[in-house]
Amino acid sequence: MRGAVLRATVVGGVRGAAVALVLAGLGHTLWNGLVEPGTALAFGALIACGELARRDTRDVRDARGAPGARDARDAWEVRAGGDADGGGYPRAAAPDDRQPAPLASAGALAYALLGPDAAAPTHHGVLQIVTVVVAAALAGIVPHIARGRAPAADHLARRVLTVAFAAACFQPLYNSGRLERGIGQGPYLVLYLLLLLGLTALCDAVLAAALAGARTGWPYGPLLRDELRAQLGIGSAICATGVVMALGVAVAGLWALPVFCVPLLLTQLSFHRIAAIRTTYRQTITSLARATEIAGYTRPGHSRRVAALSCAVGRELGLSERELTVLEYAALMHDIGQLSLVDPVRAGATAGLPPAEARRIAELGGEVARQTGVPAEVAVIVERQADPYREQPALARIVRAVNAYEDLLGGTRHPGGPLAALEQLRLGTGRDYQPEVVECLARVLARG
Repeated sequence: MRGAVLRATVVGGVRGAAVALVLAGLGHTLWNGLVEPGTALAFGALIACGELARRDTRDVRDARGAPGARDARDAWEVRAGGDADGGGYPRAAAPDDRQPAPLASAGALAYALLGPDAAAPTHHGVLQIVTVVVAAALAGIVPHIARGRAPAADHLARRVLTVAFAAACFQPLYNSGRLERGIGQGPYLVLYLLLLLGLTALCDAVLAAALAGARTGWPYGPLLRDELRAQLGIGSAICATGVVMALGVAVAGLWALPVFCVPLLLTQLSFHRIAAIRTTYRQTITSLARATEIAGYTRPGHSRRVAALSCAVGRELGLSERELTVLEYAALMHDIGQLSLVDPVRAGATAGLPPAEARRIAELGGEVARQTGVPAEVAVIVERQADPYREQPALARIVRAVNAYEDLLGGTRHPGGPLAALEQLRLGTGRDYQPEVVECLARVLARG
């Protein structure tokens, strides 16, 4: 209960701060008027175009399969702890999912860091920057709202707060003249902007991790680490483009904006293609994993449930984003070796088989996994899942424990439900299951 209240407080605090800034900016701009309206209009148009070009991750999810299969698949994704903005999978979001509108983000950052315009000084302040960014973003997302694809409020709140932070660190110093007197227009200005970009990226990562932790209940440390790693991808491209735009406008005027948009647009296109390839690859593995269900060897949805719960346990253990991806693939394919059996295992539950038979099925599954072209780590996890846990790779320990829990819970051996199944796993921690994994599984289940 206390954790739920804390998470609600975090989300409410971030959104409340963003709303307060927006209201303050709107009131200030209405009272004092728009300073340098031509510059504000140019950057506003850039931000609006960036929002129009935003990538809707739900469109990618809708393309994963036939419409008839979407309801069950999306239900699994929701149970796994995913969200619409993050792609819905039980792991960290891809870098382009974290920044669905990179051009708009870069334009907002450039306006926050804008000094002179074609060598003429500008005088817009922090509150006007917030007002222009929010107004342009709202104008750009209207078509998405009309299509029922409104972006998450958390993305907009983060945009407001990070842009306000960057503007507050730059505009007062520039408008007062202290920045030019103390640093000038040479390389020291570039170093200052780079330092400011680093702080802004850190601010955005902290906010993103806090909001993700509030939504999912996952540990904050791994979430922050994944967000910081993501900043090295599309995040660094956004920051670099924002600074280059601001410096270009300072020398060449507003005509520099469309010129410096091109590299980021190409980068965004590349990320979209990579995301499409990843989606197709994951869907192929998911379809292959369903072969055991279609053939009647395992219960319907077993592999997806094991994958979702394994990723939740891996997140609790602090695994990196790449490790979570490997874990997801291995968990989806963990029963593929059963296709070699003449007589199916009762209910597909391999947890109760003799050790030699369970290892034989696991080794056959590893061979099948290698033939599919998945990373070698995935095949190793599949073939080692039946070994004693002290001899297993770390990820195989997770798959084994979660698969055993799912087998015990779904079969008839423990009508007592989850508590009885967990107790059985605890009894096997001397040889079969790692105690830390079982306790993490218990914590994940306790959070619902």
